[in-house]
Amino acid sequence: MKAPNSGFDRVDARPVGEGMSERSPLQYIARNISENVALCARALTRRVRFTRLPKSSAVIVVALALVAAAAVSMPLLDARAVEWARGEPGWFRAAFEEITRFGLSGWFLFPCGFILLFLAAVISPQLAEPARAVLAALGARFGFVFLAIGVPGLFVSIVKRLIGRARPFVGGHEDPFHYAPFAWHPAFASMPSGHATTAVAAAIAIGAIWPRTRIVMWLYAAAIMVSRVAVLAHHPSDVIGGALVALVGTHLLRRWSAARGLVFRASDLGAKPAPSSARVTAALRQAMSARDLAT
Repeated sequence: MKAPNSGFDRVDARPVGEGMSERSPLQYIARNISENVALCARALTRRVRFTRLPKSSAVIVVALALVAAAAVSMPLLDARAVEWARGEPGWFRAAFEEITRFGLSGWFLFPCGFILLFLAAVISPQLAEPARAVLAALGARFGFVFLAIGVPGLFVSIVKRLIGRARPFVGGHEDPFHYAPFAWHPAFASMPSGHATTAVAAAIAIGAIWPRTRIVMWLYAAAIMVSRVAVLAHHPSDVIGGALVALVGTHLLRRWSAARGLVFRASDLGAKPAPSSARVTAALRQAMSARDLAT
């Protein structure tokens, strides 16, 4: 029996080796996790299914605009912006210190990782195929969000230390052209901004899968980007650089996923229909019931 909604991702969610045996709950969960991780790895490494994807003209235009904005910002805006931020009252900076904490990638990676681990633990051979399809589709979406935030973030964490741009007022004065390449020191890890990369990547990735969240996510991203300048952690061009990395990284991952039939349509890179909350709830109830029966 196939899942009624053919728009869900076509991921083979049936773990190999469906033999039933008496085992403890921990053994049951460990087996599910190991087999579902193997299935996930197989889905991520499978061959390209669609080679004709839409052109990336709009993304290229935006990326070039961000490059130009960063180049203009360095001589014209960076020093002025951080001087403005330094002159603001203490309460102003304290407020943005609280806001900027929400730009850490852990706010997204830990919940997504927990959800993925939970789904890997409960998806089992005892589930009916429609329920497995619903949970597999849900896992694919959270997996995309995890990679879309984590991969650009990891890239930035390495590249910013190789570039070695000084943060505002390192050395006692402001110099937007102060660099110490390969210094590998937090004081010289300003370009690009990791918080901005996380915020923009989250806005793009979550907004692509759940369009109703776009306004909220972009307001969040804008607040984080402003906060990085307000707390004197970055120059405006650093923030723009972070947005550039997020844009390119999420777009490449989106195309990579669509080419393999995961999460996005190959025809227009739009997200495939997501399972409704009612269907997810019903599938989770079946999964928990199957776990109780198996153990």
